Amino acid sequence: MNKVAVNNIVMNYHSIDNLTTAIEDITFNVQDGEFLSVVGPSGCGKSTLLNIIAGLLKPSNGEVYIDQELSTSFSPKIGYMFQKDQLFDWLSVLDNVLLGLKIQHKINDETKGKVTEMLKSYGLSDFISHYPNELSGGMRQKVALIRTLALNPEVLLLDEPFSALDYQTRLNISDEIFNIIKKEKKTVIMVTHDISEAISMSNRVIVLTKRPSHISKIFDITFSEQYNSPLKSRKAKEFKDYFNDIWKELNN
Repeated sequence: MNKVAVNNIVMNYHSIDNLTTAIEDITFNVQDGEFLSVVGPSGCGKSTLLNIIAGLLKPSNGEVYIDQELSTSFSPKIGYMFQKDQLFDWLSVLDNVLLGLKIQHKINDETKGKVTEMLKSYGLSDFISHYPNELSGGMRQKVALIRTLALNPEVLLLDEPFSALDYQTRLNISDEIFNIIKKEKKTVIMVTHDISEAISMSNRVIVLTKRPSHISKIFDITFSEQYNSPLKSRKAKEFKDYFNDIWKELNN
């Protein structure tokens, strides 16, 4: 079943002198429980597309449907994890995670207990009272993800979620976050510049062209062996071929 449907999205920007088309006629569906990645040249409008799906930007033309319902504003079914963790340094880990629930007036013993259990389940039980500046970059990203999951969204939008991390941390935390997402059974749309990251984490990878961007090709990612982590899936014999094919598509 389609969880998200993106239909004929066009995004134009107007100035006094001219009109610039950033996104041109983009259509795709995302299945319930699917992990879909979007790659493309810098400046092609990947984040703009994500903002349109989130309901933060209104497209010039086209529609976005969540569970077959037209989305006209930010949907409570959507959780958005940005490139920067956006944690508040003066709040503890627990208070940062509870912030969204507090804003929505949803803090009670049940929700607070669930959040505390999530922090414990995902290796942060010893850091509940710590502050963000006492955490590593990878741990901060985990806190940011749990804060997003605390609102129990059905669809996660990830905008370059690991790009601020060093390479080793990025590999390790992508494994951890992937497993958290799978355990929580979320549908994911991720924007990334990292081809290897996209292949290792995704069921499908959409390749966008340069601006005005449209879909160049969609790759179905399947491996002959099953892997329980993105890091291990990079060892798959098909991985290199997927990388080369996507690289060529990006450079056409």
